[in-house]
Amino acid sequence: MTVRLHDSATREVRDLTPRRPGHVGIYLCGATVQGAPHIGHLRSAIAFDILVRWLQRQGLAVTLVRNVTDIDDKILTKSGEADVPWWAWAHRFERAFAAAYAALGVLPPTYEPRATGHVPEMVGLIERLIERGHAYTGAEGNVYFDVRSWSEYGALTHQLLENLSAEEDEASDKRDPRDFALWKASKATDPDGAAWPTPWGTGRPGWHLECSAMARKYLGEGFDIHGGGIDLRFPHHENELAQSRAAGWDFTQVWMHNAWVTVGGEKMSKSLGNSLTVEAVLERTTPVVLRYALGGVHYRSTLEFSEDTLAESAAAWERISQFVTRAGEFAGVASESEVAEAPLPEAFAAALDDDLNVSAALAVVHEHVRRGNTLLAGTGEADDVRTHGLAVRAMLSVLGLDPLAEPWAGEAAHDDAAHHALSVLVQAVLTERAQARAAKDYARADALRDRLAEAGIVVEDSAGSVRWSVKEAPGGR
Repeated sequence: MTVRLHDSATREVRDLTPRRPGHVGIYLCGATVQGAPHIGHLRSAIAFDILVRWLQRQGLAVTLVRNVTDIDDKILTKSGEADVPWWAWAHRFERAFAAAYAALGVLPPTYEPRATGHVPEMVGLIERLIERGHAYTGAEGNVYFDVRSWSEYGALTHQLLENLSAEEDEASDKRDPRDFALWKASKATDPDGAAWPTPWGTGRPGWHLECSAMARKYLGEGFDIHGGGIDLRFPHHENELAQSRAAGWDFTQVWMHNAWVTVGGEKMSKSLGNSLTVEAVLERTTPVVLRYALGGVHYRSTLEFSEDTLAESAAAWERISQFVTRAGEFAGVASESEVAEAPLPEAFAAALDDDLNVSAALAVVHEHVRRGNTLLAGTGEADDVRTHGLAVRAMLSVLGLDPLAEPWAGEAAHDDAAHHALSVLVQAVLTERAQARAAKDYARADALRDRLAEAGIVVEDSAGSVRWSVKEAPGGR
């Protein structure tokens, strides 16, 4: 089955047909490193991480470019307020983003270019736009893109030019208030080093210009997928598309946008006071549970984030990881090469081929976990348990959630040791309970079961056997 993805420009689900057979080029708008990463940033990173893993599992080579915007008005403002050099401020939070990506198991991109390292490419793009009649110089070295010169402006978001309002940084030297800055002249208040010399004067690049220049450098004039959060569609991606096409480049075939994370029904943002940093959330849950929570719904669906979200994700992860552990103990642990080469259930593959439908794919994972647990609870053969265990791990690997693979393997080992210790203690109580039942001391047996329940241990009696599991506490781990 062909991978089909929703294209924000055409508003249709389309077949992904790579420009170069066997290879997919992806440009993902990364962080503007003005502050600490929040869960909205990581939701986007995880969504595209799953896309990369799925394409690679299909045998495709993937080049992923995820940029870092390390020069920006907000960076200059915040660093100035903190009395810290702007470049040091940017570097601090670039490291924070890198740590958050690693903590949540996001694969590193093929290239991670910084805006400040690509000024020559940006100057070249401006020169090209001026030569082609799509850009002009304003006062004091400002350079603007002339939106009226490009008849296709608004093609991504399907908006008419006359209905669009001006950007917030409206300047008096624009021919049209809707024109956007390609180059910004230096201001007297700018800190040292935050400017570069150009034929039009000393200054710094406009935000939209940066991504077009870096995408072309690393992916060429035409590539396959451009991604980012839905809030970037306008004006950022609309302007990227206009200036790139006006420069004569094909740019991207497919636009993919992930939806917002909401809190209390409102879009998460610092202005609303409900922004949740990754660091803060990880104080009350584990990285793998947070990854499950952020990646477990369809990327185009709004994710309502709450303590219930974490609790539900923690309980789901507990069921999955416990099954993987028990299946390995019963039937043997598969090697990483076996997991990588294992056939995937058709329903799982069909779900991901259908616009990366992770929620449907996870339903297949849980169905195999249920079947595997039924085999473990009964008289299942080792080969059958191993088949389900291998299928579950193969699916989880695509989702970046295999409990026995990095970066979760260390956590799994720690959990296994804790589980073993707990198992010894619980088994002692269950043995005492069995002895009480054999002696028909049912009051004592019930009291022992209640003691386990108070500790969060659920006991299930079945014909000839007793099973126990840990009930997830409210609020997650």
